[in-house]
Amino acid sequence: MNRPARPDAPQSFAELLFRLLPFADAASVDLPLPRLLRLSLFQFSVGMATVLLNGTLNRVMVVELGTPTWLVALLIAVPLLAAPFRALIGHKSDTHRSVLGWRRVPYIWFGSLMQFGGLAIMPFALLLLKGEENFTLGMVAAAAAFLLTGVGFHTTQTAGLALVADLAPEDKRPRAVALHYVMLLVGMMFSAFVIGGVLADFSNTKLVQVIQGCAVLTVILNTVAIWKQEARNPRLTKGLQPGAPTFSQLWHDFVKSGRNARLLTAIGIGAAGFAMQDALLEPYGGEILGLSVGATTGLTGAWALGSLLGFMLSGRALARGWDPLRLAGAGLVVGINAFLVVLFAGPFAAPLMLYAGALGIGVGLGLFSVGTLMEAMNIADGETAGLALGAWGAVQATCAGLGIAVGGLLRDAVAALVQSHDAAATMAMRATGYGTVYILEIALLLAGLAAIGPLVGYQRQPASGEGDPLARPFGLAEFPT
Repeated sequence: MNRPARPDAPQSFAELLFRLLPFADAASVDLPLPRLLRLSLFQFSVGMATVLLNGTLNRVMVVELGTPTWLVALLIAVPLLAAPFRALIGHKSDTHRSVLGWRRVPYIWFGSLMQFGGLAIMPFALLLLKGEENFTLGMVAAAAAFLLTGVGFHTTQTAGLALVADLAPEDKRPRAVALHYVMLLVGMMFSAFVIGGVLADFSNTKLVQVIQGCAVLTVILNTVAIWKQEARNPRLTKGLQPGAPTFSQLWHDFVKSGRNARLLTAIGIGAAGFAMQDALLEPYGGEILGLSVGATTGLTGAWALGSLLGFMLSGRALARGWDPLRLAGAGLVVGINAFLVVLFAGPFAAPLMLYAGALGIGVGLGLFSVGTLMEAMNIADGETAGLALGAWGAVQATCAGLGIAVGGLLRDAVAALVQSHDAAATMAMRATGYGTVYILEIALLLAGLAAIGPLVGYQRQPASGEGDPLARPFGLAEFPT
């Protein structure tokens, strides 16, 4: 058999890219890869904000500023107050009324401005937390900054993903949306390493410069991302037509299916299980293992790198015919083992185990996110893409925020209960609070397996062959142990 002619270098690189990264073949004639990647810059800015809020700032507030962990966890959870409204934001962008003919661009733009405003005032609000005389003012200002940033990037992300769904052909839509989720992780990984390197020698001045630099970069990236992406179409921006279903009716129709409701439940449980450590992983490395600010920020980079590895593995699994929910279940199993590694990193005083655990958490979350996102896109209607993606994001982000808040509260509560004044036992007692949270996360991921297992047994397509193990029904009992 003759081999095909060897393609030129650019084609070979493109084929290699398509082979290594899942969903890179989302490009089409109408939406080429350069344009698709330029549009994904808004996800880069969202990833940058996520690293600041969930990674760097929680470590700085807990260790450098001495803010109680439960208070930091609540502040980090404040942006998630906007998460339940993501489905509504998506619906509003679906039915936005505008004489300009844009549905998604106004939401992306104003979301970017809110994100910029929140980041611009955030460093000064945090510095007020250092002094007791201005602590109350600092808390109010910090809560406002976190909320404004959260509302901004939730609005930007929901409308941006809906724009991707609008621009991509129907057969490419799920892969295009998932590719943008990959870019979110790339942004998180890159931002974590850069911010960690800049803050390796920590000072208040550097903190202000880093956060405000991220604010300016947010506006630049998002402007480049949406430039000439959405064509003006006044016909689509006349608002709700007479007799058109309202948001409540559409939402009721979306969740009335038992399968959809159970899917959202499984997404919520898994998201809470993976996210509960978001406010604790870096303080855990700094307080228990004595790592520096730069070193603990690297944990977020390791987590993001693991998520990218999870996406690569998911691409191979989906190419071999795996059910998306089988993939999500495998991610939960990986996450359980990763949390066990993190749990034992403290007693063994092994920073490498902590990095390995963070990497494993990222791999598990990547598999879980790809599986549930692909399943959500499979049930999405093109006319209500904003609602479907908003529902996925709303459940995931809301439960993640609740998990973050509960994790911080539980850690401090357990630490207070077992606090010992014996100098030799102090470190062990402080580690007990973190360990309790990690054990609870393992239990939640097990519950997520129980919730998602029955759904995997439903096959949308008939089995291609009796000998194919991936074509057989797959339930909780078949998950690897």
